[in-house]
Amino acid sequence: MNKKAKTSIAVIASVVLIAVIAILVVVNLKFGDTPDPLAEEITTTSPATTEAPATEETPSQVSTEAQTEEQTHSAADNYGNPNVQTITIDEDQWYLTLVNRNRKLPEDFIPPKTSYLVDDSDAELDSRCADQYIAMYNAALKENIELYPLSGYRRISTQKKNYENKINLYLNQGYSYLDAAQKAATIILPPGTSEHNLGLAMDICSLEESFANTKEFAWLMEHAQDYGFILRYPADKQDITQITYEPWHWRYVGVDAAKAMKASGQCLEEYLGYA
Repeated sequence: MNKKAKTSIAVIASVVLIAVIAILVVVNLKFGDTPDPLAEEITTTSPATTEAPATEETPSQVSTEAQTEEQTHSAADNYGNPNVQTITIDEDQWYLTLVNRNRKLPEDFIPPKTSYLVDDSDAELDSRCADQYIAMYNAALKENIELYPLSGYRRISTQKKNYENKINLYLNQGYSYLDAAQKAATIILPPGTSEHNLGLAMDICSLEESFANTKEFAWLMEHAQDYGFILRYPADKQDITQITYEPWHWRYVGVDAAKAMKASGQCLEEYLGYA
């Protein structure tokens, strides 16, 4: 092969090499530097998918939060107890009216009339049973036992104020409204569910469980039924009454019912068929 032919071949090879390089550069520019279309869709739509519901659902979230708050306050208004019912009082058997955590008085309830019992106490009872308490008090006094009336009728508005003060105490501790209402109800009976609101119950002499060891308590256990009063929250009935043992809390139910419950060992819920 002569020198001229070799030169021609070298030129051709150079041209081919340059062409190949040019083609590779073009391919790389077209495909190598362009993001994958699917990857771009994921990248751009994912944030949109994440952010859009937050914008679109904001009204729904507000509505849900408002509904939840309304339900929470409604539950709290029922003292965290969905089973609580407002009762209707049988005027013919007013002395057997049952109020407890599940049975509340109408908000506007007040006894027909209340009476003070002794001169040095501001405790009141429904006037229809006040005479029976005074008779019991005087009978015990003859035996040198004073059944001092410590706390009787309490207005529903007063009960509500005490209860809401306790709720606020727990709210300030970080509890939710519903949790605060439920926790408060374990300490203070919600308004309308306390026998003190009914006007037929009296706390006698003390608010301590040690009252059970006194001569006053012993006298009541022996004689209270003769005047129509019962130990309302006995130690062995706590699962029924849902109230801890309160030896100081005595409730008027009428002489016949009181004697029947004393004989049977029943609490009021059992006697009335609610347990």
